Amino acid sequence: MLGYARRLMEVTAPKAVSIDHEDRHWWHVARRRVVADMIQRLDLPPNARLLDAGCGSGGVLGTLSRFGEVSGIDINPESVALAYRRGYDDIQTGPVEELPWDDETFDVVTLLDVLEHTADDRVTLQEMRRVTRPRGHLLVTVPAYQVLWSNHDVVNAHYRRYSRRTLRAAALGGGWSVERMTPFNSLLLAPAAAVRFTQKLRREPVEEHTPDARIGPQWLYPALELPLRVEASWLRRNRNLPVGLSLMVLLRR
Repeated sequence: MLGYARRLMEVTAPKAVSIDHEDRHWWHVARRRVVADMIQRLDLPPNARLLDAGCGSGGVLGTLSRFGEVSGIDINPESVALAYRRGYDDIQTGPVEELPWDDETFDVVTLLDVLEHTADDRVTLQEMRRVTRPRGHLLVTVPAYQVLWSNHDVVNAHYRRYSRRTLRAAALGGGWSVERMTPFNSLLLAPAAAVRFTQKLRREPVEEHTPDARIGPQWLYPALELPLRVEASWLRRNRNLPVGLSLMVLLRR
């Protein structure tokens, strides 16, 4: 299973996410709301510097720019070009395991649904730590539960999904302390799990898989986003959730 995903990654270049998709798709909109709420709670200096590692077309950079000066990096040159079109200057092309910035450059780093794409997550987290200032923060989101591994993960070139235990172990192995960890995207866990288990039972070929990002017309986006809007309100009160399709962890150097 994991070996097949690795072979697929060797022959499949990462695809750029369009600006329109990243700005409007319900998942990206909802995740940006959760990210903003988490960063809002941090005690940042007035001249804070923030990095989005794996920034795609730069959709999260607008959220981060509310809190200070932003930078971004992505391995896909097309994505970097799209981020430049948004007006951001410090956008680099390259892997998140080899960042071009000096040690202790950033107050906050975000790594949003990126860690699962890297071959060695501890090496990635160590590199995030290198560029983060003392007492700075790293905010990570990842897909949850290895039992939910499916064609979705193969098509999206994942190496793994995470539990609280494996994510905490990776964070500690990368030299971080864990301030907060919570699942999110809870209300969509059951339907997503049902779909993926059904696909497994039917032995759906990878070639026939429809990525989650393409499911549903745009008029349905507000309804799909609503559960995460409710969750964001809950998380804003410093309350964690018991389960979820994703995991979020706030780390401190």
